[in-house]
This record gives sequence, C-alpha cells and structure tokens, in this order.
Amino acid sequence: MAEWFEEFVEQRREIVFPTDTNNHGTLFGGKALAMMDIAASICALRATRKPVVTASIDRTDFKEPIYVGEFAETNARIVKVGRTSLTLEVELWAENPLTGVRRLSTVGRIIMVAVDAEGKPTPIRDTAE
Repeated sequence: MAEWFEEFVEQRREIVFPTDTNNHGTLFGGKALAMMDIAASICALRATRKPVVTASIDRTDFKEPIYVGEFAETNARIVKVGRTSLTLEVELWAENPLTGVRRLSTVGRIIMVAVDAEGKPTPIRDTAE
C-alpha cells in the first residue's frame, strides 16, 4: 500500500537568465539552492497544509552546470515523514530548450519542519487522523 505522502511531488521550471549566473555563465549555486528550497517548501506545505520552515539542507551535490538560456527544472518529493518533519529529495535538471537534451545537475535532501503560529514545531498529522 502506498504511503499517504507519495502523491505529493512538486515540479517547477524556469529559464536561467544572466542575472542568475556566476562569472562562468552558469547558474549560481545559491540560486540553485534557493530553487530547490522553494520546491521543497511547496511540496511540504501541500502535503501537510501547515506552515513549514527549512530545518536542514543536507548534502547537496552539483553534478553538471546549467547555462544561461537553459531551462532549470526542480523536482521535489517526500521520502520520509517524522512527527514534525518531512525529508524531501530534490533534483535540479538542466534542459537545452532547442534540443530537449536534459542533464541531472544538482541533487540534495532538504528537511522541512511544520510549525505552529508561534513558530514552534508541531505534529504533521493531527492526532485524530
């Protein structure tokens, strides 16, 4: 039987502009991490329907550059659920818009925590569920 959270996947695409790049003309690492964090946040929020914050960005591997003018596609999916936290695997893909050739660019794990109105960790699932 599938876990309740397996249906939650977030996919976002954007084009890489010169303002998103470093002096090598490739996507700046901080921008890549921000894109991954946003996708993870949306996925976690949709799954929990509670406010979430980033608790940890685990090991992140930059495998291939993404160049100006290419599409950057971010995919986030939940792989583990704790009492107050979700662990998400996030991939960032590069795509040449003229050829459609895709490359896995960046992979990482992000841990999100559900919080209450005071910003304190709160259970992801209500006890009545």
